[in-house]
Amino acid sequence: MAAPAKRARASGGSPLTSPCPVLTAAGAPRSPPGPGRGRVTCFSPLAAWPSGGESDGDAVAGFLRWCAGVGLELSPKVAVSRQGTVAGYGMVARESVQPGELLFAVPRSALLSPHTCSIRGLLERERGALQSLSGWVPLLLALLHELQAPASPWSPYFALWPELGRLEHPMFWPEEERRRLLKGTGVPEAVEKDLVNISSEYHSIVLPFMEAHSDLFSPTVRSLELYRQLVALVMAYSFQEPLEEEDDEKEPNSPLMVPAADLLNHIANHNANLEYSADYLRMVATQPIPKGHEIFNTYGQMANWQLIHMYGFAEPYPDNTDDTADIQMVTVRDAALQGTKDEVEKLLLWERWDFLCKLDMVGEEGAFVIGHEEVLTQEELATTLKVLCMPAEEFRNYKEQAGQREEEREEDSLTITNIPKLQASWKRLLRASVLLTLKTYATDLKTEQDLLSNKEVYAKLSWREQQALQVRYGQKMILHQLLELTS
Repeated sequence: MAAPAKRARASGGSPLTSPCPVLTAAGAPRSPPGPGRGRVTCFSPLAAWPSGGESDGDAVAGFLRWCAGVGLELSPKVAVSRQGTVAGYGMVARESVQPGELLFAVPRSALLSPHTCSIRGLLERERGALQSLSGWVPLLLALLHELQAPASPWSPYFALWPELGRLEHPMFWPEEERRRLLKGTGVPEAVEKDLVNISSEYHSIVLPFMEAHSDLFSPTVRSLELYRQLVALVMAYSFQEPLEEEDDEKEPNSPLMVPAADLLNHIANHNANLEYSADYLRMVATQPIPKGHEIFNTYGQMANWQLIHMYGFAEPYPDNTDDTADIQMVTVRDAALQGTKDEVEKLLLWERWDFLCKLDMVGEEGAFVIGHEEVLTQEELATTLKVLCMPAEEFRNYKEQAGQREEEREEDSLTITNIPKLQASWKRLLRASVLLTLKTYATDLKTEQDLLSNKEVYAKLSWREQQALQVRYGQKMILHQLLELTS
């Protein structure tokens, strides 16, 4: 499933505002596979976990027959199942699995991409006309065609997809509900950007292409709503092969669908990882997996707001060790402005802010990202605190030197353990920024704690209310920790 290799600096980021910034299969190795992983072991028979319903069993059996036909090999130690999984279809260990064991191998010919679909020649010829900000249009057109093609070879694979009309991404929530439940988290803003970009991409590129090739796209798939649903599915279920280290300056690889791999659910403490080689993509165990336990991949180091935005769920507190809270960059500026005494000081503050913008340390839409153990945007925040807090004469000298990077001082480190040791002026500004950030939420921390501590009340919340609560609570806990450290 799609996941970022690293967290972006900007808050409220949308996977549709730049070329595939959040579609990287996390943790993929950039070196040759280790001992025992250099070749594919043949597994038989393909195994399906007993299903609770006949239709589920038929869908799984059909998918496994399809896997056998395309050479997608599953270990007899794993099973596709709805039972024993945290959500929908997943994969469960039928027997104990040890680290390094191969769980399944997907031949590249079984991947669904613009290069393997039945209209690959057309997509290649029209590649120039299909360029977009997201970079997803060719894959989405491939999916739109294959979904409605009467004899699509991918039909057994599609049978295990979630029902498109029931996706729980916040982009499908009513706007009032989204704003009410997720106010302050950054999700509503990200969703609004998504919806604008999806509509623009559909009307300017996708619909004209389908109308020009109406023999390949039936009227049933020429729908903005269906396109939105497929964007959400690609957002949640696609993979992106990472570039080799020497190719880091190249454009990211296009997203693709990886059957079997996209069945695995996510937790931060995952027990499996996808590896790439020339002919196969391999899912390998990274931890011991006891019999009956679910097999989890990782979508990357993702905060809960990213998980709910891109995948429609959040990890319950405190399970997500990768959770973060954002402090908008302009909030730090506003907090600094609050501390000015007159117009002269305000003008100087604005001069400092403009200088930080020229250094590319801050921006109007950026955010400082705070983790459980450190500030992930440490250089940006440390430089901002230093420039906004330094005496006027020191700023003049610093500006004349064009903000030349100084050797990092240990006392300026923004690890959580070091924050209490920061200069008093830095701590005051950081604290004021946290307090302003907390005001952007509709509820306070105690309200969230009361809901979470009362199991009976929590159980009566809707699923969306529960997920949104986990997002808000995790962010507020990080922000309140920062308050304590700066007091």
